[in-house]
Amino acid sequence: MKTMSVSKPKKQKKTMAERSNTLRAGVLGSNDGILTVVGVLFSVAVATTNTFTIFIAGLSDLLACAFSMASGEYASVSSQKDTERAAIEKERELIKTNYQDELDVVANYYVERGVKENTANSIAKELMEKDALGTVVRVKYDLQLGHYMSPWDAAFSSLVSAASGGIFPLVAMTLLPAAIKWPGTILAVTLSVALTGYLSAKLGDGLVKTAIIRNVIVGIITMAIHYSVGLML
Repeated sequence: MKTMSVSKPKKQKKTMAERSNTLRAGVLGSNDGILTVVGVLFSVAVATTNTFTIFIAGLSDLLACAFSMASGEYASVSSQKDTERAAIEKERELIKTNYQDELDVVANYYVERGVKENTANSIAKELMEKDALGTVVRVKYDLQLGHYMSPWDAAFSSLVSAASGGIFPLVAMTLLPAAIKWPGTILAVTLSVALTGYLSAKLGDGLVKTAIIRNVIVGIITMAIHYSVGLML
């Protein structure tokens, strides 16, 4: 039985999904950076008024959060990439050994979407003749050959964004005059988490208002909890 070439495709430009994944990692990293750093800052600032001590504590947490987020994203996306590659290699072998079954899967895909059986079979045969592997992985897994989420892009995005997010509360708490240090930090955190809530909703096609409110509430709760912890120190 005739089967088509299943050679690996050339490297292509990033898809929207790949770019969105990098942006998603950045938004999540920024949000975590804001909340973890302000948590440490509030706990320490309540316990001591020494600005240098507060700064070192906040900076240490900022760096720890940034590298933790980066390593977590790298591990997560690497695992996803390995899974996708394994699925593609499995389909590559199935096309060689069970071509008809794979052809039937593609035909059924179109039948389930309202295409008449004869037409679906014709479409499946034409697509499989052009690009058997690409067609099968798209139908079965919604994957596009040659396009994998980049672990390094996600890790770098998280690293930079977590560090950038944490800078807002760190700068506010350590550089603002004593008279406005606390309200200034609270305002900086509230505006920052509102922005990350807005961006996360836009990237995920979610409800913008709900995401902003949820993030602001979480930010306020985080500050309140760590302020209380500082009082107990």
